[in-house]
Amino acid sequence: MKGRVVSVLAGVAMALAMPSWAGSPLAIDGDHFVRDGKPWLVRSGEMHYPRIPHEAWRDRLRKAKAMGLNTITTYAFWNVNEPEPGKFDFSGDGDIASFVRIAKEEGLDVILRPGPYVYAEWNFGGFPAWLLRTPGLRVRSYDPRFLAATDAWFKRLHKELEPLLSSHGGNIVMVQVENEYGSYGEDRDYLEAIHKQIVDAGFDVPLFMSNGPGPGRMEPGTLPGLLPVINFDGDAADAKEAFDESAPYLKGYPKMTGEYWSGWYDRWGEPHQTRTTAVATSAVGWFIDNKVSFNLYMVDGGTNFGWMAGANEEDHVYKPVTTSYDYDAPIDEAGRLTPKYMALRKLIGAHLSPGETLPKLPASSPTMAIPTFNLDASVSLLDALPALSKPQASVRVRPMEAFDQNYGLILYCKRLDADVKGDLNVGAVRDFATVLVDGQPRGTLDRRLGQRTLATPLKQGDTLDLLVENMGRVNFGSAVPDEYKGLRHEVSIGKDVLSQWQVYPLPLNDLSTLPFHPGLDAKGPRFLRGGFALDKVAGGSFIDMRGWSQGHVWINGHHLGRYWNIGPQQTLFVPAEWLRKGRHDVVVLEMGEKSAGKLAGLRDPVFSTR
Repeated sequence: MKGRVVSVLAGVAMALAMPSWAGSPLAIDGDHFVRDGKPWLVRSGEMHYPRIPHEAWRDRLRKAKAMGLNTITTYAFWNVNEPEPGKFDFSGDGDIASFVRIAKEEGLDVILRPGPYVYAEWNFGGFPAWLLRTPGLRVRSYDPRFLAATDAWFKRLHKELEPLLSSHGGNIVMVQVENEYGSYGEDRDYLEAIHKQIVDAGFDVPLFMSNGPGPGRMEPGTLPGLLPVINFDGDAADAKEAFDESAPYLKGYPKMTGEYWSGWYDRWGEPHQTRTTAVATSAVGWFIDNKVSFNLYMVDGGTNFGWMAGANEEDHVYKPVTTSYDYDAPIDEAGRLTPKYMALRKLIGAHLSPGETLPKLPASSPTMAIPTFNLDASVSLLDALPALSKPQASVRVRPMEAFDQNYGLILYCKRLDADVKGDLNVGAVRDFATVLVDGQPRGTLDRRLGQRTLATPLKQGDTLDLLVENMGRVNFGSAVPDEYKGLRHEVSIGKDVLSQWQVYPLPLNDLSTLPFHPGLDAKGPRFLRGGFALDKVAGGSFIDMRGWSQGHVWINGHHLGRYWNIGPQQTLFVPAEWLRKGRHDVVVLEMGEKSAGKLAGLRDPVFSTR
């Protein structure tokens, strides 16, 4: 290790002799930043464009500015902007260029984190699921097939953002290379390849690398010549310790925390997570007093709408992330200003540079209670299959990626041609399987619990349906490259391996043709439909899912995300921007037994366990 540390320190010495990007408005001048030739402290907050409706971006950015921040940091989400290979989409909530332009109009610099890996508790760490369609391809590696895809991504992203780089008169002042690689691997060739691709794509602004503190993560995760920043949480004492243990790698550079975790995220089945205001203000006060630039992760967490929530795997235990990404942030999921916001605004406002003033405090975003409304139509998922998918024959079960499917559910159907004895074994479940026989639920298999087998009597002529839900690809650690979804191995009953399946991919992108019938008598996994009317929109709301089991909700075609009665999240946020005067259509996919048959919207979220 001593020799490795010496090599890094030599690299630091070499870096100090390299260009400091003096032509950029934000430049590195030895151990501090300068902006337009004056000493500069980066006061940043993280905010992610796909987690907030684009109509609300200006409001949230203006609130960040009014808290005393001068910079916004965002990832670029590859899987959002290239949903299919070679088919780029920068529209709507994926319009990153508009997000950056609005930040400039609100007086904010932008720090860009283009990946290709973003972590962020986001599905597959931001990698497009279609990468898994290439057999044997390894993400975050020197695999030439992976690097060809990342190269195309960086070049297309640069085309979108080139006018917004500070080197071209824009407000993107720094760009990150990879992300927390020191917690993943030790392949310097891979890191250098990503670094070269970002440079060759044209991102000609100061570059940096972000890792956890200490030699174990800084050593494998940094490259000579690139600004190293560190990520951590805690109070002022924790901040000092993090910088002290990382000191050999930071010497001669501006000191910065790339992510200060002022809150935390939730996972299904675990307690709701918060971080106190006192801890956050202690750390931020230390940053300011010690001239340490910082990025609050998150200033506004937002929501993992649709299927975009990720997952962790710890000690081989799968831990899916909730739909809410509120993160106990200063600006909450609905855009409201919290006590943490007010305390940080007061703290930062007391330490502004000469000539700086805080903008006027914006109004906190309103929320509204939606009166209780009934659902009055239903259809079982099995009966709705002709409207949702076309079956594909497969000798053995295969993962959803083999059927060119990225997200959603997948159904494996088999009519038994002989009597069988023994337990059903489906192998590794990715991630939650509902087992039905002749349309009747027989049980579930949950990846979180390591469940693979189910004792269920089966005989000749029975129809076995295995409905498997993708609950979020792992986004951190060694499990990331193998996050295939659905069923990947043999399905057997006793000693008999089952073959000749009919497979229905169910991405559930369009529910408009579902054949609903009046009443709520549909059984098993089922869709329910209802609606409500509003005379006016008085803010966002939180749909109360207590009394339901597990599933998903759509309002006016917008996929709010997943609910699950194991908590801690018991409500689903619906943004005001997705509501309107008049009629609203609501569809619920209920996977379990409980369905209250009615819904309502609350002013505040509910976080609890059943």
